[in-house]
Amino acid sequence: MTEGMKQTTISTRAWAELLLLALIWGGSFLAIRTALYEIGPLTAVLLRTGLAAAVLWPVVLWRRLPLPRTARTWSALLVMGCLNNAIPFSLMAWGQLHIPTGLTSILNATTAIFGVLVAALVFADERLTARKGIGVGLGFAGVATAIGPRDLMNIDPGSLAQLAVVAGTLSYACASAWVRARLGTLPPLVNACGMLTGATLVMAPLALAVEGLPDLALSTRGWTGVLYYALVATALAYLLYYRVLAMAGAGNLLLVTLLIPPVAILLGAWVRGETLAPTAYAGLGLLAAGLVVLDGRVLGFDARSRRA
Repeated sequence: MTEGMKQTTISTRAWAELLLLALIWGGSFLAIRTALYEIGPLTAVLLRTGLAAAVLWPVVLWRRLPLPRTARTWSALLVMGCLNNAIPFSLMAWGQLHIPTGLTSILNATTAIFGVLVAALVFADERLTARKGIGVGLGFAGVATAIGPRDLMNIDPGSLAQLAVVAGTLSYACASAWVRARLGTLPPLVNACGMLTGATLVMAPLALAVEGLPDLALSTRGWTGVLYYALVATALAYLLYYRVLAMAGAGNLLLVTLLIPPVAILLGAWVRGETLAPTAYAGLGLLAAGLVVLDGRVLGFDARSRRA
């Protein structure tokens, strides 16, 4: 990831795949909400991680990628599965029961903001500079604006759902720090398979205990949602994510964070008739400004200064 941050240009092919990734992930919010009409949020997460792992492991074996061989590495992958899959997927799936899909996608953009803050707290070479501090401040202002002062003060399902989504993004940020600290030597696809497997092992007993045996007699619409978010928005998206990362670098890959919400908002409005408050769009604008400041290039900072 650190090498990827040095990439400052992006090719036409990388742009195309970046936009495709944004479309895929933007559609995942609608797919998850569609499945939640027929299954519980924990079961939804179990199907997502289990099916995605089942698809990706044959790819790893076919490529003959080196597999983890120590209990310590497998334990680290289990923790990664909790931080990057089980916890955030569950929080966000529950959150989507109470808030619009478009708002979920806006709050999801907080991942990059928390990522910078967690990295600054954990790693000596990721100190929080003045510019990064401004970017983080704008990002948190965007979250507060998107949620709205009234919901921040209330304790009801809607406000708790929004806070759950934000907590999920914090878990994503902790996962980024964890993979750098403990799993940086593994091939990225092996990391993905290992953490999805770990998440599945955690979610299986949890989903069974809370929601019981899943009823797999879903409608065509329900299974379409499940298969989309599991196979397309998780398994395929991971493969695409690492391709774009290799081509364009992590700095450019942050752009996908800004491209996902418009897709999710449009799909939510078109399919479910969702409408968002003006504060949600204002919050998205502040989040976008924060990400632009963190990235630095629009403000004239080069890749080296962005790492400073």
